[in-house]
Amino acid sequence: MSKKLSVNPLPVKKNDVIDVNIEDLTHEGHGVGKVDGYPLFIPNALTGERVQVKVLKTTKKFGFGRVMDWHKKSTDRVEPPCPVYDRCGGCQLQHLSYEGQLAAKQKQVQDVMARIGKLPDVPVHPTIGMEEPWRYRNKSQVPVGLSEGRVITGFYAKRSHEIVDVNQCIIQDQVSDQVMQIVKEKANELGIQPYDEASHKGVLRHVVIRRGRTSGEVMVVLVTRTKKIPYEAELVTALKEQIEGLASIIHNINAEKTNVIMGESSNVLWGSEVIYDSIGDIRFAISARSFYQINPVQTEVLYKKALEYAELTGEESVVDAYCGIGTISLFLAQKAKKVYGVEIVEQAIEDAKKNAELNGIHNAEFEAGPAEEVIPAWHKEGKKADVIVVDPPRKGCDEALLQTILEMKPKRVVYVSCNPGTLARDLRVLEDGGYHTVEVQPVDMFPQTSHVECVAWLESSLS
Repeated sequence: MSKKLSVNPLPVKKNDVIDVNIEDLTHEGHGVGKVDGYPLFIPNALTGERVQVKVLKTTKKFGFGRVMDWHKKSTDRVEPPCPVYDRCGGCQLQHLSYEGQLAAKQKQVQDVMARIGKLPDVPVHPTIGMEEPWRYRNKSQVPVGLSEGRVITGFYAKRSHEIVDVNQCIIQDQVSDQVMQIVKEKANELGIQPYDEASHKGVLRHVVIRRGRTSGEVMVVLVTRTKKIPYEAELVTALKEQIEGLASIIHNINAEKTNVIMGESSNVLWGSEVIYDSIGDIRFAISARSFYQINPVQTEVLYKKALEYAELTGEESVVDAYCGIGTISLFLAQKAKKVYGVEIVEQAIEDAKKNAELNGIHNAEFEAGPAEEVIPAWHKEGKKADVIVVDPPRKGCDEALLQTILEMKPKRVVYVSCNPGTLARDLRVLEDGGYHTVEVQPVDMFPQTSHVECVAWLESSLS
């Protein structure tokens, strides 16, 4: 006779309306309330608040809810200044004071250090914030669409590809607003059709705007599905006449049915192929497809902290994994004897070599390829590293790279991370392999969002 399994019912079900206390924030900026230990993730709720919530969805381990009313509001709650904040997916924390944002990001890092890294005693310093946490983004990637027969430009709504029409974005450089308006007006006036994802028809997909903070130079990239831009001359003329500091107009062709913004083929419609910017004393040439940090003010803070942790005297050999266009490598090269940079994107390595030449730096060497393959090959060749710096993508370091670090036994490791969770995971591996995490410094690269960058300083326990 079969025995019926007992099922523990969840303490809430869909469409329930309940009161909960908000105990924490998730890494996405959602409030966390618990019912008999069962967590509900609730957007627009802040730690310390008591809210009335409607349950929208449940799973075995957690559920999602929507705030219906507030019984008690956080003293850190502020009115979001953006008129489309509730619909746009670009920001998650405009309803939290900036001081509250910095404290929440420090706590986020502390929590994952303890929970994932099993490093509850590692000092996590207060998050370094900005004096002016608005208008900081030097690059905008603006999708173009159609609404009620008119061309619109803006940003995707939360968790969708529906475009929210935006006339200004208060975390982007103001020149982005001006370019968006010009492109929108001219496209409507001239009948330039926006790209439609569903039918894979239309012309104009995205407008990418870049501005050098120190140079003031502006680049506009028009991304189209087609090899030709209708009324190209009129569009170029309008931009030239109205955008101060315009130095480059690029046409990028992306004919693929993809969510990737830019295609492989680009040509200069007017001006230069690159614009320039500086971080500290290092000057960078930035092309249409170059990776370059979004917030140059905080990038300088981040890289100075990495340089401080590296404790270079001028005698060290340094390996920079995931070096991109050489931003950190060239900072390090000012103080090191030799820097070896590796990056999987070949174009980024070409840019890194050009940037080294641009700055007259001759003690930096760059190679294209996966860091987890190139660095072990360097190790076999006998190349040594006194310091290894890593700045991986969100997924963190490849396991093979971590093992190579342990085999190479550098005196010091500096880990720059855009994902505290994978940082904590990788620090645990390095700790188990003989390193000691001295401290972690969060840096607010993306105010008004839930993202936080960190720099971790590790020393060999054998040194």
